[in-house]
Amino acid sequence: MELIVGPRTKITPFTDRAVAAGMTKAMVYNHTVLPISTDDPAAEYRALTEAAAIWDVGCERQVQIAGPDAHRLMTYLCARDLRDLRVGMARYAPMCDHQGRLVNDPMALRIDETTFWLSIADSDVLLWTRAVAGEGGYDVEVTEPDVWPLAIQGPRAEDVVAAALGDWVRDLRFFRFVHCVHPALGAPEGQQAAGIPMVVCRSGWSGQDGFELFLTDGAKGEQLWDLLWEAGQPFGLGVGAPNNPERIESFLLSFGGDTDADTDPDEAGIGRFVSLRDDDDGPAASASHDFIGKAALRARRASGSQRRLVGLVIDGDPPTPLRAPRSVQSPDGHPVGTLRALARSPRFDANIGLALLDPPWFEPSTDLQVSLDGANRVATTTSLPFNLDK
Repeated sequence: MELIVGPRTKITPFTDRAVAAGMTKAMVYNHTVLPISTDDPAAEYRALTEAAAIWDVGCERQVQIAGPDAHRLMTYLCARDLRDLRVGMARYAPMCDHQGRLVNDPMALRIDETTFWLSIADSDVLLWTRAVAGEGGYDVEVTEPDVWPLAIQGPRAEDVVAAALGDWVRDLRFFRFVHCVHPALGAPEGQQAAGIPMVVCRSGWSGQDGFELFLTDGAKGEQLWDLLWEAGQPFGLGVGAPNNPERIESFLLSFGGDTDADTDPDEAGIGRFVSLRDDDDGPAASASHDFIGKAALRARRASGSQRRLVGLVIDGDPPTPLRAPRSVQSPDGHPVGTLRALARSPRFDANIGLALLDPPWFEPSTDLQVSLDGANRVATTTSLPFNLDK
């Protein structure tokens, strides 16, 4: 099957370089091509976990909110309190609808005093944000800017990015970012990045160290790729993509994959990133953080009837890739949830998955069953992140 790209689907400034480096498979994510694999997934995993990997993640689109009311709108859109988010900071900030269901789980970045980015997973947050801003009368402009993330992930990621941009990146803390603009009068040596404008953030969708370089001029994508590729060769830099086995091992949520249309943050295992403080009902309630879905999330949490996303360790040989969610059943064959993600774990030498299960079946060490490759297999629940090291 060939992926046909037309006017409705974007390619990124890095797509051609990723293909030339060995990417052979792709999918569409946020209406954008996402390279997902080479013909050697084992080499991709080794590069990510032992050296460094370069990923074309230009599909990680940015929703830009700019204007006098930008901060006020961001705090209303996001279920995590962003009132103290300062310029140069990023924060994982789930978004919900009015019934408490996840809309997206973006990273929020404060670019300047009146400009924010939502670096989004796969859903139409641009449309949602424009609708909320319009209905609420917010004085903002909501756009999709010319911004294209390129990720460097792995234990040698810092060395790669430092070789390309300068040793100043070693001092960048997690979820912090800096602007690299050329020309930039007075900028430290190295920050001009060969004339390629970008925002450099210490972040990324892996359990390894890493950076996301948000290119702010799409015409310079191949220059940025080449700069990093050359700098990374002494450190074993290889081409790759967001890695399913590694992200399941580390438990990084895949919105829309691990979740369904009705999943809330607690069910998805990210409830700790939602600001539902008890003192919001106290004397300072008028100054508390209000956001879309807050009342519904409180009611859901109080009901005690929520599902939960948990890990599964599954018996048997390595399974074929999961193409759609699979029913998870009790030992007597009663449906109790769905298997949402599946991989053979190189780290644990085991079949591991993520399942959204009904209560009380999500309790750790519960034996269930799931049909894979024509056979019922024992699947045992475990808490997240996985801790199966012997």
